Amino acid sequence: MRPVTRTALAQARVTGRRGGRWTPWLYLAPALVVLAALLAYPIYQLGLISLLEYTQAQVSGGEPATFQGLGNYAELFGDRQFWSVLLATLVFATACVSGTLTVGCALAVLLTRVRAVPRLMLMLAALGAWATPAITGSTVWVFLFDPDFGPVNKLLGLGDFAWTYGRYSAFFLVFLEIVWCSFPFVMVTMYAGIRAIPSEVLEAAALDGASSLRIWRSVMAPMLRPILVVVTIQSIIWDFKVFTQIYVMTDGGGIAGQNLVLNVYAYQKAFASSQYSLGSAIGVVMLLILLGVTLVYLRLLRRRGEEI
Repeated sequence: MRPVTRTALAQARVTGRRGGRWTPWLYLAPALVVLAALLAYPIYQLGLISLLEYTQAQVSGGEPATFQGLGNYAELFGDRQFWSVLLATLVFATACVSGTLTVGCALAVLLTRVRAVPRLMLMLAALGAWATPAITGSTVWVFLFDPDFGPVNKLLGLGDFAWTYGRYSAFFLVFLEIVWCSFPFVMVTMYAGIRAIPSEVLEAAALDGASSLRIWRSVMAPMLRPILVVVTIQSIIWDFKVFTQIYVMTDGGGIAGQNLVLNVYAYQKAFASSQYSLGSAIGVVMLLILLGVTLVYLRLLRRRGEEI
């Protein structure tokens, strides 16, 4: 048997390192194949239809689909309502993400301070809100704030005030429902991250005289930043493409479309007006905005030297 030389050992180590780089991708390959099959083709069709003239006439086969290029996007960007809806969507999504993260993080910290029984009750209540279907939760919230039969107006002494008639009051009502059904994900995820922080670190900060707010801001938040990245991106995606709550609680977008967001606006264009190409164009714009926001957010974190 030939002796193993140092050169051969070095080459084996280099080969092992190179092979190790591909090992994670081999484990992820089955999931990536499934995701590609489920996402790539729908995205391709979405982009293709956005470049065609595709209305009810083309769907029924009465007329052939014609290539429009960027004509649908030019028509969309020339519509003042689109820009109004886009601005409303961005502001509303930002408010929902901020509210969800604030409530979720605050309750996650609270879970670490209470005893076992209150903690269990809070967890069960939060998971119940999380598990409630969006249509069911939206319907219940509309009933709670109903001007004739809802208990909220009676408790607040608002009489027959109709929350869904005003633009801002309707958005506020939907905001409350979205935060209510979204904060459990943030709460449970952040609670798991907090429990993973060594207790010695928190005890040392407390012994140094740091307040609870200072401990959260200077100790816990930096250590939990990778988890915060995940929940923030997830919240951005969920809240930016909200549909069910707006559609159900404002009856399709509010009076004269005053509560429209991009997802409901795309639905109206595609299915209510049978302008499927315009609806697809709005979907492509939403996809690009979400990708852009996510990439910018991750880039800012990398510039600050954070591990993601």
